[in-house]
Formats: sequence, structure tokens, C-alpha cells
Amino acid sequence: MSGPEFRELQYAFAAHLRNPERNAAPAGIDDRRLAVYRELFYNNVEGLLSSNFPVIRRLTPDPRWHALVREFYSTHQSHTPLFTEIGREFLRFLETREADGDPPFLQELAHYEWVELAVSIDERTLDEIHHDPSGDVVAGVPLVSPLAWPLVYRYPVHRIAVDCQPSEPPAQPTCLLVVRNRRDEVGFMEVSPLTIQLLEALQDKPACTGLECVESLVEAVEAGQRDALIGAGVAMLRQLHQRDVLLGTA
Repeated sequence: MSGPEFRELQYAFAAHLRNPERNAAPAGIDDRRLAVYRELFYNNVEGLLSSNFPVIRRLTPDPRWHALVREFYSTHQSHTPLFTEIGREFLRFLETREADGDPPFLQELAHYEWVELAVSIDERTLDEIHHDPSGDVVAGVPLVSPLAWPLVYRYPVHRIAVDCQPSEPPAQPTCLLVVRNRRDEVGFMEVSPLTIQLLEALQDKPACTGLECVESLVEAVEAGQRDALIGAGVAMLRQLHQRDVLLGTA
């Protein structure tokens, strides 16, 4: 068999495995053997997606779930062959897919579920970052952990379950922080929009102290409320330090 003929056979074989209902099997291959490959390849992909997106799996009836997996498996052009990246590829697939009947929160929920894996397998370690872990994050210049991700969603993705599937987003967005701490434990915390703004200010103003960043956020607030908000901001800086969202000072 020549090189071009062998490539044609490979393409036909792969197309059949991805979607056997639409692509006939190459001639001359026993169907019982093909069935082993069809089940093995599909079950591997389906199993990885089920483990990466457990909430979406629980919410989705079996026929619809398997149709979704088959559509991803047969149509999505992946950017990488790594199994650890299949969750990101599924997220890309959902972000470019338009289908009637999908829950309105599906893309945000998928992102929320993917983030936990992304942070857990991030190869960076906190020990390799130069900082003072006991530094004063109020009087000094705080260092935001690269393993802390601020997240803002329209839907309350952390509460979505079989008995909680909103059809419309609430009036207020959902603000979350996902962080991998020094013990390599991944956790989520619900925060206020002001906390998200504070983290953004700390990253945008890398030479400012924690207190200066807090004060800059409340400049436009009436004088009578300013002291209370500054106190709340200082308390939040210390809490973020305890949770390893802030590593200490630069």
C-alpha cells in the first residue's frame, strides 16, 4: 500500500470511529474488531468529560449527554492531543456552539468546572516566587498569587444543581475566587465585587501598598462611609493573605 493510500485509510478509519453513523467503515476490516475501537475511543473521551464536568453530567439526561459528547468527539478540531487539556477543548467547543435547548448557564458552568482542574494542574509553584510570606499586606506591597483566579459570572454557577437551574441571570453577578494554596489544595470562595476590584487594583498598581489600593477604591465614596469601607478593605487584605490569595509582600 502506497503512502497516499495508507493516509486515505487512516482518515477513513478515524472518521468512522468519530461518527460511525455518518462515515462508513473502510472496506476489508472486520466489524467486530472495529466495534472494539469504536467503544474504546468513545468511552475514553466520554469518561474524561464526565469526570471533568460532573455537574453538567448530572444535569444532562443520558441521550442528550451522549449526543453532546458525540458532537464534540466528531466535529471539534482540538488544539492539543493531551488528555489533561480535553476539558479546555470541550469548553472551546461549547463557546463556539449554538444549539437550541442548552441551558442558558451551560457555558459559564463549564468554565467554572474547568477552572478547578486548570488551577490544580498548573505547573507553577508558590515556592519559586520571590516574596516575603510574613510581609504586611496592608503597609507593604502585596503580591497576588498567580494561582488565584478572580471569576465573575452572570449566573450563580457554584449553586447550580439538579434542583437549582435558573432560566434567567439574577440582578447581581456572582463573584468568586479560586485559589490553590501552599498545601496544593484548590478551594473556592464567594466574594464581593469590591474584592474583585481590589485584586485588579493590586495587579494594576504593583508599586502601591495594600492600604493605598484600598483608599483609591473608596475615593468617590461619601466621607461618612469611607472609614468603614477602608476598614472592610483592610480586613479583606488580611483574609486574602490567610487564604494564600495574597502570598505576602513583594
